[in-house]
Amino acid sequence: MRVETPCQSAQRRRWVGGCCQLAAAALMLGGTAGCAHYQARPLSAQETAGSVDARSLDAEPLHAFLEANHVAAPGPQDTWDLKQLTLAAFYYQPALAEARAQLLAARAAQLSAAARPNPSVTLAPGYDPGIPGSPSPWIVPLSFDVPIETAGKRDYRAAQARYLAESARMAVVGTCWQVRSRVRAALLDLFAAQETGRLLARQEEAQGKVVRLLDGQNAAGLVSSYEVTQARISLATTRLTRQQAEAQFNQAGVQLAGALGVPVKALERSRLSFADFTAPAGQLTRPEVRRAALLGRADVRGALADYAASQSALQFEIANQYPDVHLGPGYSWNNGSAGDSEWVLGVGLTLPVLNRNEGPIAEAQARRDVAAAHFLTVQTQALNEIDGALVAYSSALKQEEAARTLQESIRQRLDSVRAQAQSGEAEPLALANAEVESGAGAQSLLEARIAAQQALGQLEDAVQSPLTLSADEVDTAGENFQRTAK
Repeated sequence: MRVETPCQSAQRRRWVGGCCQLAAAALMLGGTAGCAHYQARPLSAQETAGSVDARSLDAEPLHAFLEANHVAAPGPQDTWDLKQLTLAAFYYQPALAEARAQLLAARAAQLSAAARPNPSVTLAPGYDPGIPGSPSPWIVPLSFDVPIETAGKRDYRAAQARYLAESARMAVVGTCWQVRSRVRAALLDLFAAQETGRLLARQEEAQGKVVRLLDGQNAAGLVSSYEVTQARISLATTRLTRQQAEAQFNQAGVQLAGALGVPVKALERSRLSFADFTAPAGQLTRPEVRRAALLGRADVRGALADYAASQSALQFEIANQYPDVHLGPGYSWNNGSAGDSEWVLGVGLTLPVLNRNEGPIAEAQARRDVAAAHFLTVQTQALNEIDGALVAYSSALKQEEAARTLQESIRQRLDSVRAQAQSGEAEPLALANAEVESGAGAQSLLEARIAAQQALGQLEDAVQSPLTLSADEVDTAGENFQRTAK
């Protein structure tokens, strides 16, 4: 038996104590360095409701956001057009804020996927009485575990997270289109209700004139009371339809406020422009819209990114056939028996004897097949939507042109009757009936124009490349706007 001197024993104890302190310090440093700290962010339903209720189209941060997207902010006397309202919805709409938050979560997952596994340290002191007379009965083993991923697993995992983040980004762009579609549809409904009410007011005035003239002729015995009653019914029907148009106008205002993410009172203080709906819609060709959809439609690009992620997931599971290596260097000192110090270098790995990761590989292959089928489904649906929207848009344009031609003929007839009435060749009742007919033609033209604009909106939704707002502006609003609207 080797017997140490008191000096050697003291040196041993100091060395062991230093090792223990060093291990403890390493554990504390590794556990605290660069640590994130929890910050409470309470959410109050009352406060958020008040914040939403205080939103306004006159807010300076909103105007700064418009300027950042190269769109002039309207002044106090200016009107808000479709493009400006769309960007206001990008600023306020909570659905878009939620999609952005999901994108940030997907990008945070990229950090997790690319992280390397941390080494670990184990300190397990023991006590062994050993042989009587031994200077120290303590056993001090210190070991490390250094994991080493093999077969490129980290690269495959990072690639999968990157593709999933791209899919989340496409979801943001898709939400941008949905927000824009709601804004355009609500603004178009508001325009349709306003113009319908205006035309019906003129129609009601013209029909009222017909009723007054028929009343006079009925009193003179020139027409029957049946004709007067029919005219009064037509007048009452027009008045009821005008009141319905007023109700539709108010409801469209509520829908537009909801699409923007602002209270209704915010629109009451703002002037709106409908210039985007007054000009005739342009022609589009089938190859143009098909190509635009295949290259730019968000759900198609998102489904393609999901398929790429499933490819990386399969590569990762195939790489999992090969076990990771665990290096385990360590030191152990036992002064209780022989006072020996031992250095060890362990190597550990999982033995692939019971399975070769067949189950996860089969699952990953099945998920890749599902992603491929989903992509084909999305692409097919996109092309079908485009074909249907093209047919509807072409038909709506023809109907609008036919209604415009008819209205021109009715206008010419009204001018002729008006000239005859001025020369005394036509009776006032004939002129009043011609004005009623002209009003009905104007309503038909308005309905055809609204139908064409609705068909254009459906086509833009199918292609996701509108004529009035570029895809770059939508992508900019969805990608670079990293804030939460207050």
